[in-house]
Amino acid sequence: MGCGHKDDKASLASSQIASFSHQPHQPPAAPVSKEVWKKGGRMFSILLAVHLALLACTLVSSGAFDKIAVHDYDVFFLLTVMMLIVIIWIVFYLLGTSRRPDAILCKDSHAGPIWLRGGLILFAIFSLVMDVFKIGYYSSFYSCLSAIKIIYPTVQAIFVVVQTYFLWISAKDCVHVHLNVTRCGLMLTLTTNLAVWMSAVTDESVHKAHSKLKKNETEEIFKWLLKAGMRSSSPNECDCNSQICQVFKNGYFWLYPFNIEYSLFASAMVYVMWKNVGRFIDHRSHHIHRLKFRLFRRTFFVGIVLGLIILVSGLGVLILYEVQVNSITDPSKKSQALSMYYIFNIVCLGLMSLVCIGGSVVYRFDKRDMDRHKNPTKTLDVALLMGAALGQYAISYYSIVAIVASTPRDTISALNLTYALLMIAQHTFQNIFIIEGLHRQPPKEDHKHGSHQKDLYGLTFVNINAVSLRVPDSGSTLVPGTASGAEAIHPSDLVQSLTAPRKMNWRRRFLREVSMFLLLSNVILWIMPAFGARPQFDNNTELNFYGDSMWPAIVDICLPFGIFYRMHAVASLLEVYVMS
Repeated sequence: MGCGHKDDKASLASSQIASFSHQPHQPPAAPVSKEVWKKGGRMFSILLAVHLALLACTLVSSGAFDKIAVHDYDVFFLLTVMMLIVIIWIVFYLLGTSRRPDAILCKDSHAGPIWLRGGLILFAIFSLVMDVFKIGYYSSFYSCLSAIKIIYPTVQAIFVVVQTYFLWISAKDCVHVHLNVTRCGLMLTLTTNLAVWMSAVTDESVHKAHSKLKKNETEEIFKWLLKAGMRSSSPNECDCNSQICQVFKNGYFWLYPFNIEYSLFASAMVYVMWKNVGRFIDHRSHHIHRLKFRLFRRTFFVGIVLGLIILVSGLGVLILYEVQVNSITDPSKKSQALSMYYIFNIVCLGLMSLVCIGGSVVYRFDKRDMDRHKNPTKTLDVALLMGAALGQYAISYYSIVAIVASTPRDTISALNLTYALLMIAQHTFQNIFIIEGLHRQPPKEDHKHGSHQKDLYGLTFVNINAVSLRVPDSGSTLVPGTASGAEAIHPSDLVQSLTAPRKMNWRRRFLREVSMFLLLSNVILWIMPAFGARPQFDNNTELNFYGDSMWPAIVDICLPFGIFYRMHAVASLLEVYVMS
């Protein structure tokens, strides 16, 4: 009995060991976060950002009014202080936080893609040129200006350089030390970028107000945007009379759109970093796809050619618009330029809408799985696309109501109505197409064939019937050179593997053509309003419903969101192109 009992225990132990040995190797689970105040830390940083944003918004908007004793140099002083604090925190992060042991345990492969960081550097270069022009412009009459007007662009140039370097090397970081300090620093950086963006938009609107008032145009909308005058009591002392001063002045106002886009791009990247603070990434579900960007491979060049035609045509229309609408006061030439502007946009938006519908239909037949993993970057992309589109939706719907109530109803009004309707449709269809593309898994045909495909490519000229004659009784065949325990291949699978490379997935090619065409089209639709080409009514049209000043005000307020939508759509479409 004793021996039998020992044998039973031994057999039980051996069976347990055997059962454990047959279990597959489990990858190590993600470490458990040691943070116990995550929601509280996030809430504190959000409250800090909200209060700073409200303060900055109050000062920036108050500095634009003529009858409020808040001057533009008060706004510049606040922004300068905020940028200096951000610079100090970034230096602390780079030299202190990021170098601590166990500071960055993992990185978010989806955050800060190369095309987004490349666009950030491009806009940063133009922002630096703008700051140089600002310094040169304000230095031309330093004697009658506050010193803060020269200090502000200098600090802004340093801020752009430091922040761009910080985002280039740290955009993917998931920080696990100094959590609350890092969250507050990132939120301060986000608020500073938004405040600089608001200031740039206001300055650009004020510049347009001065330009239109100099032409003696009776548009009352621009009067409420006029800033308080300069510090000197005599306005003639600060006139910009020299030619080099005029070059600096016109130059930095033309570069404002790039600075506006830089601030918004940086804000989006900083927000993703804030979401990744204290985050552990489970590598079992967070797949890292190393996608290669091949622009001229596996395409028919149709999308690129059509997109380039749209881009070049749009640049020509933009030049004519600037010359005949913003520079010449002849009503007939202005009507012709407006008609050309609307016709070009109607054709472009119509083609883009049809292409987006075609791409969305192709996605319905796409066999790739949806990417349902938690991803702050894609969540932010979708939120920005939907939120920024609201600006253009507002312009379109206000335009529709204004056109219906306007008199007389001429050709320009009819073209404007068609343009507004197509703008709504194009934004809707394009958002659907981009969101579908962003949430698709990358193509798996390179992984699907795997080791079999390398051996099967050598059988291209082998008779398929001869291969099928060597099928054993089990109904499967083994590729030569594979182990006996390897996965068996059915003859039908062999035929499909041999013929798959010849059929190079037409859906992927079509989606790439669509993405490239939409990308180039969005580029020109960003350039045109950013450099002054925007919807207008004819001078003889009377806007009975809104009055002659309210509709232009709505356009000026909402247009920056439409411009940002186009640039964000370009970045998203580039990602869709690579993922196709």
